[in-house]
Order: sequence, then C-alpha cells, then structure tokens
Amino acid sequence: MSISTARSSGGTKQIDVLIPAIEKDLGTLPYVIDSVRRYVRHPIGRILIVSPDSDKIKQLCLRKGCTFVNEKTVLPITKKHIRYRSRTWDRSGWLYQQLLKLSGNTICTRKHYLVIDADTVLIRPHRFLKRGKTVFYCRNWSQGEYFNMYRRLLGRKASASPSFVAHYMLFDRSKVARLKKTIEARHGLPWYRAIIRLTNKAKQFGFSEYETYGNFFRSQYPGRMIRKPTLNKSLSGSAAAVVSSPKIERLARKYRSLSFHKRKIYVRRPKN
Repeated sequence: MSISTARSSGGTKQIDVLIPAIEKDLGTLPYVIDSVRRYVRHPIGRILIVSPDSDKIKQLCLRKGCTFVNEKTVLPITKKHIRYRSRTWDRSGWLYQQLLKLSGNTICTRKHYLVIDADTVLIRPHRFLKRGKTVFYCRNWSQGEYFNMYRRLLGRKASASPSFVAHYMLFDRSKVARLKKTIEARHGLPWYRAIIRLTNKAKQFGFSEYETYGNFFRSQYPGRMIRKPTLNKSLSGSAAAVVSSPKIERLARKYRSLSFHKRKIYVRRPKN
C-alpha cells in the first residue's frame, strides 16, 4: 500500500488480534495482517491466526510474526459436530468460525482483542477505543434472522439498525465472558451448544457473532459505545492486484476497508 500514515497512536494499552482462517484465505490473509499492523491505531500484542492444522498457514505465521493456533484446541467441538447445511449449501464451517471468534476471551491475553475476517483488508486508519468508549463500525443493512436469533438467544429484542456486521470488531474479553454466562444461564447449556441448537438451520444466514455482541454491548453499556459507518467495499478478483495498484489511493478516499468475498466456498458440490 502506498498511502502514508503515522505510527499507531491509540494509547499505551496493547490489544490482541484474532483472525480465523483456512487455506483458501491465503490469497488475502497476508494483506489482512499487513493492513492491521499499518492501520490499527493501537499497539498490537499478538496476532493469532486460528486455523486447521496447516503447514502453509504455519509458514505464513512464521514469515509474518504471528501466533498459530490450531482451532481444535480452542473449543470442545470441531466443525464436524455442526450440521448446518442443505442440498445446495453448507454453512457448518461458517458457523464454526463465528464460535471461534467468540472464544477469543479464552485464547487472547489482553483486555481487548480485535477480530477481523480473513478476506477483509483495511485501507484507512482505524481507532477502536476513544475516551473510554469502544468504536463500532456499522452498516445500514443486515439479515432479519440475525435479530430473530438474538431474541431466541437472549430473550430480548435487538435493534434492527444500524447493523454491527462490518467484518471486524473490537471485543472486550470480560464482556464476551458476560455474554456467554448470560446465554448459559438462560438455556442451561454451554454457550456454543445453545447457539448451534437455536440457529435456524433452514436459513443460510442464521447467526452473527458481530450482531449478537454489538447488540448485547449496546443493551448493557449504552453510554460506552461510539458508532461509525463501516464504508466497506466488496470486490472480486485478486487482493494482491488491487492493494498494489494505484487505484488503492482512490478507493481509500471513499472506503475504510475492502472485502474480497468468495461466496462459492459455501456451495456444496454434488458427489460423484
């Protein structure tokens, strides 16, 4: 990236960064890591890459100075314990990654940890803590089922606007722990089993970790939140080609981040 920026200046307290990933993310993951180091305005402790056992991802972690975490060590369950699919799509891994993100309070060590999706590259400076408040980047649309799920999970209505689904979010470990305890007390199940059980398996978009935590935070700590527009742009094609091209300057004038989505990974291939 050629946009010049000042060094991180978001205070002295370090934050950790958690990025769930699979090998299919290797086309974007190096740029995600670089963008976090360049544009997050807080000192960064560890960057944890949570992944299946993968030599390629381990090698990337070594090159980039990140901590590799085998996803099987994070939760008592794995992707194979989740059945969230139809004849045409399979969202089991998608839901599993959301549970991994919510597990950051047990594998990170700093008070706050930033989660960012492995296909989303920051292209402008971001500050997530200001004057004792957490900054949430929001968009103006969401999936209705996310709010239905929130009501089932927590027994209260979530606001439908704006949406907290912005591809990255700063989590407070103690508040994540409180969210989990609230879910467990209400349903008498481990928090992750309650989420799996209550997710409407007939819907492709049945649960959002960002929507759930954001709305829980807003309901419990309404005066400690700052909301800003996410200004995210979805693109297809190569992250390498876009990030290294002159048009990154133009994109950064209008957007804060770029997401290189590959939705086709959720399509089930017919068996031979």
